[in-house]
Amino acid sequence: MIILKNDEMTKVTGGSIISASLLSAINKTVQIIFELGQSLGSSIRRLVIGEKCPTM
Repeated sequence: MIILKNDEMTKVTGGSIISASLLSAINKTVQIIFELGQSLGSSIRRLVIGEKCPTM
């Protein structure tokens, strides 16, 4: 194992900008926005058409 000095540590580069957790968070956000859009669209369509959910 090599011990680095402080000035050498600041020069270390590596890793990726986009990690798996970042992609997962972006995917979940897009899914939530899509589902909200579907729900909102369905509600607007029901209001415009005048349909109600059937009662049991």
